[in-house]
Amino acid sequence: MRIALAQIAATADPAENLGLVADSARRAADAGAAVVVFPEATMCAFGHPLGPVAEPLDGPWAQRVRAIAADAGLTIVAGMFTPAADGRVHNTLLATGGGVEAGYDKIHLFDAFGFAESRTVAPGGKPVSIVVGDVTVGLATCYDLRFPGLFQELAGGGATVVVVPASWGAGPGKREQWDLLVRARALDSTAFVVACDQADPTTVGREAGKAPTGIGASAVAGPLGSIQAQLGAEPDLLVADLDLDLVEQARAAVPVLANRRF
Repeated sequence: MRIALAQIAATADPAENLGLVADSARRAADAGAAVVVFPEATMCAFGHPLGPVAEPLDGPWAQRVRAIAADAGLTIVAGMFTPAADGRVHNTLLATGGGVEAGYDKIHLFDAFGFAESRTVAPGGKPVSIVVGDVTVGLATCYDLRFPGLFQELAGGGATVVVVPASWGAGPGKREQWDLLVRARALDSTAFVVACDQADPTTVGREAGKAPTGIGASAVAGPLGSIQAQLGAEPDLLVADLDLDLVEQARAAVPVLANRRF
């Protein structure tokens, strides 16, 4: 599978961010990717009110992403916000195009490091996977990286690739934790982990602020935990070929999914 990671620096303007999606999707298609993964909060960067921009999965923002995916002839996975029943929003991944249509509401909310995502965001309740061609791809979002059980659940359900859109918070040790967690979740699940972060906003002349707005360092980790490709801090597009035979080999050598007891 050829997959692209579109490390963008989203703004507060959903319409402007659609332009970033269209540009990166076109470049990914030109590179022959079957899937292009965008960060969490592609619709609207964190640090801005989310309620006013939230739309359902059949709303105009998502419909435009569907049209972009159709024009490019690939599958797009991108972070957006959808209304929740209790007045909050869901932190949702839209997966669309190439015969795929799904949404995943982030299960683990970022109530950590002094940030309280659950104040404005309602949690999702179930894991979600999609099938691209004949490849099962699990969906996870940012803080989900700290919970290995989700990744093993996705892998146990057949996922050989897990994509992780993120908007990782900056701070002491956070880059080291990002790298470690991406690699560890790949090893836990003996699957490829494709983690696409927001670019560091300071690389495009904006302030990071107090919200988790991204540090870049989008990465692809192989099923035995090695980093196979990684970006820097600035906006960029990474295209990677995933040799899925390596997943079968890893699961034969280190059968953690078969051996687990919890």
